[in-house]
Amino acid sequence: MPYTADETDATVTLEPTRPATATVILMHGLGADGYDFVPIVEELRLPDVLPVRFVFPHAKPRAVTVNNGAVMRAWYDIKILGETRVEDDAGIRGSAQEIEQLIAEQGDKGIAASRIVLAGFSQGGAIALHTGLRHTTRLAGILALSTYLPLRDSLAREVAAANRTVPIFMCHGTQDPVLPLSLATASRDLLVAQGFAVEWREYSMPHSVCPEEIRDMSRWLQRVLAG
Repeated sequence: MPYTADETDATVTLEPTRPATATVILMHGLGADGYDFVPIVEELRLPDVLPVRFVFPHAKPRAVTVNNGAVMRAWYDIKILGETRVEDDAGIRGSAQEIEQLIAEQGDKGIAASRIVLAGFSQGGAIALHTGLRHTTRLAGILALSTYLPLRDSLAREVAAANRTVPIFMCHGTQDPVLPLSLATASRDLLVAQGFAVEWREYSMPHSVCPEEIRDMSRWLQRVLAG
């Protein structure tokens, strides 16, 4: 389906030529920007009967501790990454509020939360999981690519009842040198243990996306946005 692009300081939006009936808000990874995943829309090959608006927000520039304090676009600071990570609670929650505002804006444009998928890669995927599971109105789904669950110790008391059964699609590369597979599977296992509906896929790839993954993403999106 053809799309037209609309660019602001905060987002890149791809608008279908037919009136949108659903929206995917997709957050980029550390050091990238909203343009990073724009090419994926064409590769998804969504059918014309499913006109989806894609919104790609830009994270704000901030200093990132693990990158020697270099300033880059980031959804939150990373001080230590691993099973014993020290997390930027304020940064994560601040970015979640920005995504909540985007969800509200879609509502103003006629797209209900039940027709919105929160998606993201790496850091962006962490924000998708954090925000989506705490959003107070039912979402269509959460798409988490090469990522992990942040602030996991607070999830059980903060999860929104509306998204207790939201479909979650998690994908990860078996050769990821940036976010080890074990970090992602630990997040998956915690979500499953708390009763969340997680669909899991592994691919023979590093910290990236691959054609097989994009194909599976397309099938999943068509399923959760059907109707």
